[in-house]
Amino acid sequence: MFGRRSGESGGAMRKLAPVEPSQVAPNTPAVAEAPAKEQVPAAPPPQQQPVAAPVSDGRRSEEYYDVKTTVFNALIDTIDLTQLSKLEGAAAREEIRDIVSEIIQIKNVVMSIAEQEELLEDICNDVLGYGPLEPLLARDDIADIMVNGAAVTFIEVDGHMQETNVRFADNMQLMNVCQRIVSQVGRRVDESSPICDARLPDGSRVNVIAPPLAIDGPALTIRKFKKDRLTLEQLVKFGSITEDAKTILEIIGRVRCNILISGGTGSGKTTLLNCMTAPIDLEERIITCEDSAELQLQQPHTVRLETRPPNLEGEGEITMRDLVKNCLRMRPERIIVGEVRGPEAFDLLQAMNTGHDGSMGTLHSNSPREAISRLEAMIMMGGYSLPSKTIREMITGSIDIIIQASRLRDGSRKVTHITEVIGMEEDVVILQNLFVYEIQGEDENGKILGRHRSTGIARPQFWERARYYGETGRLSQALASSEQVDENGNPLGDTNG
Repeated sequence: MFGRRSGESGGAMRKLAPVEPSQVAPNTPAVAEAPAKEQVPAAPPPQQQPVAAPVSDGRRSEEYYDVKTTVFNALIDTIDLTQLSKLEGAAAREEIRDIVSEIIQIKNVVMSIAEQEELLEDICNDVLGYGPLEPLLARDDIADIMVNGAAVTFIEVDGHMQETNVRFADNMQLMNVCQRIVSQVGRRVDESSPICDARLPDGSRVNVIAPPLAIDGPALTIRKFKKDRLTLEQLVKFGSITEDAKTILEIIGRVRCNILISGGTGSGKTTLLNCMTAPIDLEERIITCEDSAELQLQQPHTVRLETRPPNLEGEGEITMRDLVKNCLRMRPERIIVGEVRGPEAFDLLQAMNTGHDGSMGTLHSNSPREAISRLEAMIMMGGYSLPSKTIREMITGSIDIIIQASRLRDGSRKVTHITEVIGMEEDVVILQNLFVYEIQGEDENGKILGRHRSTGIARPQFWERARYYGETGRLSQALASSEQVDENGNPLGDTNG
């Protein structure tokens, strides 16, 4: 069986194949030539002179990658990948580490324990994981990973961009990592299909755009999800909302209001949508439609649907609109659309109008008012020759609440508006803010100071829904509490930063 050393009884014999001179970089002082057809020795041959390996100082040298390439090539010649794939992750990693350690002895590369451990971990990540991205994916404080070709990688931490020392050996290695990611969800990325959306097993969103469209090498963008799913309570701790606003959002989700979450790129729309699903009753049947499945609903009766790109012949594509239409035949109680981008907006509004109360979706816009205009434009994209007033009436009859999420210039994310859609006056959609976030300035560190303020609405439009679900007590208490002020005249529910 794969994994036995050559000296162990009953194990398969395993020879380390010699590396041809052509496999070794021309100026690689850290690697000596291995003797041909030699079994793994207990110690380096005496005729080989040890050469020091390049020291890694954070930004690795070209010599490091030359050594790594040589060891990696010898590893691939040695192991049986078919047998390796049958091992569990921990066992496969341990086997690779053992073989690489033997190759290092044969090559007579002199390394410290720390340097050897670094090389072992890198090669294990290349064979079993996502290569140089593994350390970044393991960090829970990173929101985005942006790879701009093999040599440049940026991350976002606490709302700020940082360049990292992570790099790939070349664009081919980066492309192989991209292929490994997208193939897990049955998709492909190559010259004939250079743009691809995919996801990691934890739900993190992945976008790849490859040459020839990406001039400087493949561009890989990963929107990471935290290992622990965020809740509304955690958003209160982060200052994204107040305790009173949290209560109102819980009630809005519980009483089956139709919700549209609006915001710009990276504002936290999907995270907020995840949080808004928490109050949904466990017995409700929920169907989600997404381009890349990333929602993390906790309800047991959830059906997750995902779009499909066309095949090589340009056939077989399943669009978001196809999924939303099919949802109506699946006896849903709530339909959740990960992101509304096009004509599926019409089908979602139709679903909201035909007994699927409590449906939700997200879209890109900079304000609740702009969200209405964008919905109208998306419906027109579907080729419907309807008057603008008719479309607006459909929107006001379907959407109950618009929640605006924003990413401020200091990197913080806030819920800036909780807005009701009241109705129409002539051709104008009437909106009513329940909560707004007011920016008051910034501190000496550039951190924005502001407060969440109630607009003083005592009985919102969804009051009767709240009465039906027995939530008027909590709703009135949250609204009244948010209007109380401290000695400085500020609402008690305010947050700074």
